[in-house]
Amino acid sequence: MTLALAPLAYPWGNLVRAADAPGKTTSGVRYHGGDEIILQGFHWNTVRTSSNWYATLASMAPTLAADGFSAIWMPVPWRDFSSWSDPGNGTSGGGEGYFWHDFNKNGRYGSDSLLRQAAGALNAAGVKPIYDVVPNHMNRGYPDKEINLPAGQGLWRHDCNDPGNYANDCDDGDRFMGGDADLNTGHPQNYAMFRDEFARLRSQYGAGGFRFDFVRGYAGERVASWMSDAHDNGFCLGELWKAPGEYPSWDWRNGASWQQILKDWSDRAKCTVFDFALKERMQNGGIADWRHGLNGNPDARWREVAVTFVDNHDTGYSPGPHGGQHHWPLPDARLKQAYAYILSSPGTPVVYWPHMYDWGHGDFIRQLIQIRRAAGVKAASAIQFHSGFSGLVATVSGSRQQLLIALDSNLSTPGQVASGDFTQALNTDNGAIRIWRSGQSDDEEQGDLVSVNFRCDNGVTQRGDSVYAVGNVAQLGNWSPAGAVRLTDTSAYPTWKGSIALPAGQQVQWKCIVRSESNPTQVKTWQPGGNNSVTVAAGASTAGSF
Repeated sequence: MTLALAPLAYPWGNLVRAADAPGKTTSGVRYHGGDEIILQGFHWNTVRTSSNWYATLASMAPTLAADGFSAIWMPVPWRDFSSWSDPGNGTSGGGEGYFWHDFNKNGRYGSDSLLRQAAGALNAAGVKPIYDVVPNHMNRGYPDKEINLPAGQGLWRHDCNDPGNYANDCDDGDRFMGGDADLNTGHPQNYAMFRDEFARLRSQYGAGGFRFDFVRGYAGERVASWMSDAHDNGFCLGELWKAPGEYPSWDWRNGASWQQILKDWSDRAKCTVFDFALKERMQNGGIADWRHGLNGNPDARWREVAVTFVDNHDTGYSPGPHGGQHHWPLPDARLKQAYAYILSSPGTPVVYWPHMYDWGHGDFIRQLIQIRRAAGVKAASAIQFHSGFSGLVATVSGSRQQLLIALDSNLSTPGQVASGDFTQALNTDNGAIRIWRSGQSDDEEQGDLVSVNFRCDNGVTQRGDSVYAVGNVAQLGNWSPAGAVRLTDTSAYPTWKGSIALPAGQQVQWKCIVRSESNPTQVKTWQPGGNNSVTVAAGASTAGSF
């Protein structure tokens, strides 16, 4: 594998702080300025693999910020003690929050007090919590619950005649499963119950926004009203996972495109929407077809509402029992290309926790985040696709730089599709993933960038600190701690390891430091003694010690 990462023109700490400009689109969609990079902060089996997930999130908050995330999609905060299993299919679940029974926060992810601590730590680090909320349905049969809604008063879908899987007089959307657990969200009592709970999540649990589950089950206009009443300036995201062919033959959406259906819902909900148009093309099309996602639409008003993703707790695999849900997983061979695309193109990208922190893709994703932030790519950024080449070739215009993306492509040089100077920012997987950025690199004459293995021994740290490499070249911060590179492999703690791309042939001087993750100028410990030295060559190794 070849991997090259050119130096950033902006200190990484400043890039993190420069993110998060609030605001709505011109049409009122709550996308919080369009500059978010979101981490999905759980997976399907989190409740089965961690007894206190909120404590993990609190301790990880500075790391999430340092890695470039401005928001985290939190699990459903409401109590869910359900359980189910399907031995025939080898699947099981329950307790994830999607069959909740009341608004009590002492659940399987941790206690109420620990949730408040996690939200406080995340907000303090500049990572806004976006809570998953499920207003469509609840576990009405759980015996010991704090919310008890009587039947026969129009509060439940089945209080009205239910002829099929579409709206009836007590529900303006689809059924969840058989529909017996579906709430009538349009009933004034139910509407107010959720409105007040969303307001509590904002005022008492640090909510920066909400991710609305199963929005095919209730009207988009209701989402807009809840947000207006409870968190008008918050981030809003909806999960509309429904193919055109799933709509009745008499519904206009039956003959529409994925993009049209998603945009229609977003217009009504004033809310961003998961880009299932792109997900469908990733699953069923070639890589050149990825241009047909909502985030690749020629109209910026469509791109800016797209929330792009590779996989999540439903579609992808999860650590733990049965590999989780994996209803629609992307093949592993496409995973890195998919992240290269969503993190360098328009839309608001979401990174799945296991991909980032469990399965070894973290360094690659961090590099892509750095490239995106440095270029100033946002949700509405312009994108132009180039034909005449294999694979996918596109230029994306950020506020500071242009990016040129070539995935599985026979494109030779940027000059074939773009004018001006371009510097290669990333080249990996034997050229299957290449990204250039506009402008000349400060070290163009220093030689190609090659990967060098760094190691720092005896790096004992406190919570909120990590070990970094700092040195005499731009890639190592030119001896500025704020520009140092964090070593991310702690599998042999207190030894820290990582690979860093440096100019080939250079003699590099460097040291290990222990530095604050959230304050890049705060160095706790410098490596004692003289500098470490390495002559840069592909695969070279170098080590220091505290």
